[in-house]
This record gives sequence, structure tokens and C-alpha cells, in this order.
Amino acid sequence: MQCGLSPIVGFRFSLHPMTNDFISVIKGVLQETDTSNVWMHTDDVSTVIRGKQVHVFNVAKALTLHAAKTGVHVALSGTFSAGCPGDSAGDAYLDKGDEVANNDLTKQYVSSQFALYPMNNPNYMDVIYREVDRAKERGVFNESMHYASGIHGDIHDVFAFYEETFTRARPEEHKHLVMTVSMSINSPSHGGL
Repeated sequence: MQCGLSPIVGFRFSLHPMTNDFISVIKGVLQETDTSNVWMHTDDVSTVIRGKQVHVFNVAKALTLHAAKTGVHVALSGTFSAGCPGDSAGDAYLDKGDEVANNDLTKQYVSSQFALYPMNNPNYMDVIYREVDRAKERGVFNESMHYASGIHGDIHDVFAFYEETFTRARPEEHKHLVMTVSMSINSPSHGGL
């Protein structure tokens, strides 16, 4: 398979609830989220979800929101990827329609950071600067930092920005894209923002 031609989007993430009861939080989040539109596998380190982009981002947001609704301080780190030359379509649920399965509109503040890696794109810095500028226009930009950009706000606005960025950073000629995200939710340091 050639690099960039696969329509599969994947998200591999680790969820870290800051509580002694972290196992029940993680299991509860996985049970409360409708994952019927994605392929999912959890191991002892992380969980991966794969499928159509619309469903991968919908499930990622729903999982994060369910974790946030527990009220505990939660950290999430993950990697979105598309166009990987090694991807196989056998378990990707690409035949699903576009109607999303999770529609919880609960407001939730999220502080996050992201890094964008447009693979094999000689103009990759232009793509990154364009998306950082768009974050500023959308009101979700928090701060510049080494190796990432800070994004914050309501979870729905943050995930909408990330999904739009993922779409915009994959032009026809350069479709292999990686985007890392780290999130902090319900942190005492957020101070009621």
C-alpha cells in the first residue's frame, strides 16, 4: 500500500484518572461510550480506535467527556493518525454511515496541547502556522510553547478545532498525517476557568 492512500483514521490514547479508583473510571468510560461505529482494542498500556474520521473524533470526544464527568482530575495523551502505509482495512469499519453515535452536549473546560506532523510535505511549517493562526481566530489558542501549541476551552470547541485541523492538514498530495494531543481536565490548577 502506498503512503497516504488509506482512508482509515486511528487514535491511540492512554487515559490517566488521578484517583486510586482509576480502573473503574477507565472501564466506566469505555462502557458509557457508544463505540459501535469504530473498531476498538484496549491493552495494558493504551486503547486504539479506528474507522472513519467522523466516528473516530466523535468517540474520542465522548470518551474524554465521560472521563471528565466523573469529576476527577484526568489526563489523556494520544495520537491521531491517517494515511499510514501499514494500515489494513479489515478492522476499520469503513462501511459505517456518517451519523455519529455520541451526542452529549455537556459543557466541560479542557486544557490541551497539540503537535501536528504533516508527513512528506515540504511545506509542513506553513501548514502548522496556518492551523495555529486558525486556533487564534477560533478563540481556542492558549499559548505557544516548545514542541506543541496550547489549545483550551470547552471540550466541543477544542475537538471541533482538532477535527477541522486534521482535515485541513491532509491535502490531496500529502495525506499521511500524525497529530498528537495531550489533555488535562478537572485539574486544580485550572482554577475555575
